[in-house]
Amino acid sequence: MSLNRIPLSFKILFTMALGLTTGGISQTNIQALGVLADTFVTLLQMTALPYIALSLIVGIGGLSPLQAGKAFKQSLLALLLLLFIALMFIFVTPLAFPNWPHADFYSPGAIKAPDELDLIALLVPANPFYALAHTVIPAVVLFSIFVGIGLMSVKGKRHTLSVLTSLQAAVANISNMVMRFAPIGVFCIAYRAAVTIEVSQIDGLLVYIVSSTLLVLLLSFAVLPATVALLTPFSYRQLVKAFREAMVTAFATGSFFIVIPVLIEKTKALLAHTEAISQADNNRTHIEKIPGILIPISFSLPVGGKLLAILFTLFAAWFSGAYIGSGDYAMLLIAGLPQLFGTSTLAMPKLLELFNVSASMFDFFIVAENLITGRLSALLSVSFATCLPLLLACLMSNTFRLNWRYLGRNLVIIPMVSLALFLTLRFGFNEIGHQYQGYDNFINRDFLYPGVNSRYLTQAQEQPLNARPFTSVLTRIRQRGFIRVGYFRDDLPYAFHNGEGKLVGFDIEIMNLLATDLQVDIEFVKIYHHQAAQLLASGYLDITSGIPVIPDNLREFTLTAPYSQQSLAFLVKDERRSEFVRWQDITAREDLTIGIPETFFYQNAVQRHFTCGKAWEIASPRLFFREKYRHIDAMLYGAAAASAWTLLYPDYTVIAPKPVLPPLAMAFPINKNDQEFELFMRNWIAMKKQNNSLENLFDYWIGGKSPQDIPNMAATRPDE
Repeated sequence: MSLNRIPLSFKILFTMALGLTTGGISQTNIQALGVLADTFVTLLQMTALPYIALSLIVGIGGLSPLQAGKAFKQSLLALLLLLFIALMFIFVTPLAFPNWPHADFYSPGAIKAPDELDLIALLVPANPFYALAHTVIPAVVLFSIFVGIGLMSVKGKRHTLSVLTSLQAAVANISNMVMRFAPIGVFCIAYRAAVTIEVSQIDGLLVYIVSSTLLVLLLSFAVLPATVALLTPFSYRQLVKAFREAMVTAFATGSFFIVIPVLIEKTKALLAHTEAISQADNNRTHIEKIPGILIPISFSLPVGGKLLAILFTLFAAWFSGAYIGSGDYAMLLIAGLPQLFGTSTLAMPKLLELFNVSASMFDFFIVAENLITGRLSALLSVSFATCLPLLLACLMSNTFRLNWRYLGRNLVIIPMVSLALFLTLRFGFNEIGHQYQGYDNFINRDFLYPGVNSRYLTQAQEQPLNARPFTSVLTRIRQRGFIRVGYFRDDLPYAFHNGEGKLVGFDIEIMNLLATDLQVDIEFVKIYHHQAAQLLASGYLDITSGIPVIPDNLREFTLTAPYSQQSLAFLVKDERRSEFVRWQDITAREDLTIGIPETFFYQNAVQRHFTCGKAWEIASPRLFFREKYRHIDAMLYGAAAASAWTLLYPDYTVIAPKPVLPPLAMAFPINKNDQEFELFMRNWIAMKKQNNSLENLFDYWIGGKSPQDIPNMAATRPDE
C-alpha cells in the first residue's frame, strides 16, 4: 500500500503519537523542531483570517435579503438546539467531581478586580484594518457580515462575487498546500509538548482534565454527530469522515481557527455529494454557501470549545468549596455566556468572579489550557462547527426529518451511558483518594537563600541594668556581634516553625538577609504585640517582624519604609463564602461578628464602618479556629496571611469583598530615636527591591512557588 493512499488523518495521528513518544523518551529540547512547529502553525494562521472574511462576504453577499432573513431564523433554531444539548452535558459533568479538601498559597490575582470586558470594542471594529492586523476575530467577523449585507442589494454584483470567489478559492488552495506538511508539523508540535510538559502540573488538575476529556469525547464523537444523524439524511460515518482530518489537526495544534478553511471545504463537499441536498440546491436555495457563512461566525460565538470555560468555572467553584444551586446555573448562563464572545482566557476572570471564586484559579486554567484542554476545546469546536451548517442546510432544503430507527438509542442509551460514565469517574476518584498536600508544602519549607548563625528565645530575657537604649542600633549590633529581632507568634507566613522546628518565614528570611549584609549573627525573640514598643524603646530589640502601616501602628511605632503589602480579605468557612461578597452587605448586617487580629485592628475604621455588627479584637488568628470562638463569623485579615491559614485549615477560604480595597503596606517597627538606622533600613529595603530579592522571597513564602519556578532566582544574588 503506497503512502499516498493512506488518509491524511491517519498520517497526522501516527506522527503525533511518534512525536509524543520520541519527545517523552529523549526529553531533549531541539530548537530546530520548535522552529518548524511554529512555522507550520503560522502558515495555517496566514490563510485563516483572510478566508474567514472572504467566506462571509461571498456567502452573505450572494444571498437575497429574503433568503438572508429566512436563513437567520433557521440558523438561530439550529444553533440553540446544539447549544442546549452541549450545555446540558456540561452541567451534568460535575457529577464526576469527588469531595476533596483543597487550599492554595496566596495569589495576587485572588484579590485583583478583573479587567472590564469591552464588548463594543471586541465586536464593533472602529478600524477594520486594525482588527485584521491584530486578529480581533469577532470584529473581523462583524465587519465581514456587514460588507456581505451591503453587497446583497448591489446591482451587478456578480462580477464582484466572481472575483472574491476566485480569491477565496486561491486562499483555500494555499491552505490545502500547507496541510500536506501537516504530518511533519504535527510531529514537531507533539515532540515539543512532550519535552516541555511537567507531570507535576497534571496531578493538580487530574479531575478537571479527565472529566473534560470524557465530556469532549462524548459530545464530539457521540452526542452531536448522533443528533445530526437523527434529524438529517447524513449518516454518522459520513459526519466523522468529513471532519476527522480537521479534528486531528485542531487537536494537535490546539487551534480551531487554523482549520476553518479546511473544514469549510470538507463540509461543502459533504453537502454537494448528498443527493437530497443537491436536489434542493438546484432549486436555488444556495445551500453551498452555508458552511462559508456559519463556520467562521461560530468561531466568534460562545459555542463549541468555548463552552469548556463554563465547565472550568463549575470546577473552580467545586475545587474552592463553593456551593452551587440551580440559581447559580441560571446566573452562569445569563451573565457568563456573553463573556465568551471574546477568548476564554479573557473571559475566565469574569466567570470566576460570578461565583466569587479566588482568581488564583485562573493560574490553574492557564496550566490546563496549555496541557490538553486547549486542544480539547479545538476538537469540540470542529465537531460543533460541522454539525451546525449541516442542520441549517437541512432546515433550508426541507430535508429535516426524524430518523425513528435511531431515536431510542440517541434519547435513552447515550444519556444513560454518559451518566454512568460520569458517576464511574466520581467513584474512581473517591477510590483513588486524595492526599491533601497543602499543609506539607507549606510547613516543610526552608530558607531560599543561605542563612546566618541563629539563636531562638521563647521570651524576652530580663534586661541588664547597664542597658544603653540610646546607643545607635547599628553601633549596638556591631558591638554585640548579632542583631536581635522580635517576632510575633502565630504570624503565618511571615514567622513560623517548619516541620523540623526551624524558625522560617518571609520576614524571618528577610532578617537573615539583613544580618548577612551587616556581617553579624541573629537572635530571634518570640514576643506579643503589646511588648514590642517597650522592648524597642529600651534597646533590647533592634527591630521586629512586619506589621501593617495603619494609623494605630504609626502612633505606637516608628516604621521602616514598606517592604511588602497585603490586601484586606475575610477568612470564612467554605459554605459561607457567598455571605461576604460585597462590603455594603457585610457592614449592613446586624447579626455578624467579625474577628480582627490586633495588628490589623484600626479602632477608628472599625467604629466608622461596623456600626451594625460587632468587631472583636483577637490576640492571635489561631483563636478564630478554636471552639470557644465559634461565635465569630469571619476574620478580617491580610489576604496573604489568611491564605497561609487556609493551608492549615482547608475547610476555610479567603474572600476579598467587592469593591476591592487598596492594599495595606507592611513595614518593620524600629526604635523611635534612631534616624541613622531608619535611613539605613530605607536604603537597604530599596536595594533589595531593586535586585528582586524581596520579590523572590514573596513568591517563595507567600506565593508558594518552588525555587526553579521563580523567574529572577537564577540571576539574583541576595548580597548585591
